[in-house]
Amino acid sequence: MFKHLETEFASRLGRDCLAVPSNRLGLFMVLKHLMAPGERLLMSPITADEILFLVLAAGLRPIMAPVCRQSGNIDATRIDELNFDGVLTTNLYGLPDDVHALGRLCAERWIPLIEDAAHALQTTVGGVPVGTFGAAGVFSLSKHAGAAPGGMIALSSPHQRPALLEMRERWSTPRYRTVELAALLKTIARNTLAGTLLSLPAWHMSHALGLLESRQGHRIELRRTALAPRLGGLASSAAGVGALDPWIRADNHHYRARPGSLTESYALRRMQVMDRQRERRLAGVASLAALPMAAPAVRDHIDQPLFRVPLLVENRERAIEALRGQGVITGYIYDPPFDDYAPGLIEPSPLPQAANWWARHVLPVDPLQAEQAWPVLATLSSPEVPARPA
Repeated sequence: MFKHLETEFASRLGRDCLAVPSNRLGLFMVLKHLMAPGERLLMSPITADEILFLVLAAGLRPIMAPVCRQSGNIDATRIDELNFDGVLTTNLYGLPDDVHALGRLCAERWIPLIEDAAHALQTTVGGVPVGTFGAAGVFSLSKHAGAAPGGMIALSSPHQRPALLEMRERWSTPRYRTVELAALLKTIARNTLAGTLLSLPAWHMSHALGLLESRQGHRIELRRTALAPRLGGLASSAAGVGALDPWIRADNHHYRARPGSLTESYALRRMQVMDRQRERRLAGVASLAALPMAAPAVRDHIDQPLFRVPLLVENRERAIEALRGQGVITGYIYDPPFDDYAPGLIEPSPLPQAANWWARHVLPVDPLQAEQAWPVLATLSSPEVPARPA
């Protein structure tokens, strides 16, 4: 499966790579491979809904980390006293986690550092690609590259491949040509319409046709009554990812379906498009970084072609509506943090204030649409920054 794409990723990352149907299935596989049921996984409370549910499906205990107000990632300076058996990074919007500090801490404790690099396909730290610092890194083909659903695991050792291959076979579902074609056509349409005046009608049509998951604000509905018995069955069954499938799949209902050669060919072409867009993306990052409401970490990584540029603004919902009028559809907002979204399912952060503030104010903007979004962004104001808790 995806041998040509695996070779392409291996040449970019300098690691053996394994193709998987999606980033989320790849993360589930890596968590099952590197950690044992009941172990405690330190993670950011600001990430996609499905990440929380796949962590639960892997039988792990999600431990919410304090968040750095500069970047929205794990605050590595405030976790020394916490008890955990592994760390999952987020690299939110392409801004890298503090992989050096987290890596040192994990090495001292003899625990795995696992990198979610879905937003960070083009991000480097000291010239080294994100996703190659830990025990494994998991990438997405549908973010930077804009390809059809698919993912890639960067292995720290070729010895990991046999076990992960077996897991891929066990947890993935058969490929159906019609499903693959539908996913490809949807992706091609999305890439074609993005940033045009047709993007807003297409967004409204997707909602009308039920193609987008029902959400409460920016999160999918938790449905605790339905979730509780499934969580209770995880400890005594091999259900794994299937048990929480209605929550993990979110807007990608075929995240376990094995893709075929058509998807691989399109993904390889989209990687070339991504490379051609690099300079334009960098220019957009530089332009947005000049705004006073740009998150401070953006200015520290102005040399990185970020997936999105996080701005911290007042009246975010009004800004989102105004941007839609410009054909700029805003996504990837993770509000509220998991502490407030799923209390009782996670161990709360000892310092939740920064995560609450960040999630309430962040407005992620595609740097490729910086010029298009500028008339709206220029009217926005920054929120008051609260004092850092002691």
